[in-house]
Amino acid sequence: MILEGKACIVTGAAGGFGRHMAARFWQEGASLLLAGRSSEVLQALVDSLPAAPSRGQKVVTFSGDLSETGMACRLVARAKEEFTTLTILINNAAIQGPIGPIWDNDPQEWESTLKINLFAPAMLCALVLPWMLSKSYGKIINISGGGATAGRPRFSAYSSSKAGLVRLTETLASEVGAAGIDVNAIAPGAMYTRMSNEILIAGPDRAGSIEYENVRGQVGLGDSAIERATNLATFLASSESDGITGRLISAVWDDWQDLPQHRTELQESDIYTLRRIVPKDRGFDWNGK
Repeated sequence: MILEGKACIVTGAAGGFGRHMAARFWQEGASLLLAGRSSEVLQALVDSLPAAPSRGQKVVTFSGDLSETGMACRLVARAKEEFTTLTILINNAAIQGPIGPIWDNDPQEWESTLKINLFAPAMLCALVLPWMLSKSYGKIINISGGGATAGRPRFSAYSSSKAGLVRLTETLASEVGAAGIDVNAIAPGAMYTRMSNEILIAGPDRAGSIEYENVRGQVGLGDSAIERATNLATFLASSESDGITGRLISAVWDDWQDLPQHRTELQESDIYTLRRIVPKDRGFDWNGK
């Protein structure tokens, strides 16, 4: 059990990916604070977990909307009531936000998307980092998504929030890396979830034919994509990933299992980060004679 003795907050625990991470972390020995909007759904998740595999292991829930003022503070306060230390924070809660060209988006929906997908994770990081710093150890894992590394037409709020979350990841890693705290982001890849279904409901005219057909292709594929992303999250939450920080890692495309062999190269490079591309990166010498 590679997470035995560790305490973890998982936001968005009621969703498909959140449920899988909660179940795996529990299996690996972690104590859990599961956060989501529905107390009933959270309790059903707790009821589905097997008997604690590790002595002293416990699971508690917290229901609330993280876009509301003060909710992040209440969540962390609950964690401090339940746990003496906090090792892991998983910022998984997110919403799709408005679908369609930005001029057709509801400004309030756009703002709500940023609050949940970016502001809430930032606040939770700010609240738990002093706690982790007092122990000189911790793991923060931010769940990224489509549009963080490239333009995603008709999903401007979601993609902007996720790009911001990746940059927040890199910035925090620079601030606390010397203190033994690792901050990373996961690109989980295509998974059929509640947000995927929202794209199907919006239809190709609203979401765009490419997005719509991509989601249709995910239907019936099972949980293999979620399983891959859960494996990566478990790795990043464990001591196996110590010293790997400030990266956006793909559960699908990157050989993350081998990253412990490349800690030095990662620390000395900009591999798996967001960077500006200049002409020479693509073989052009626009300033040449």
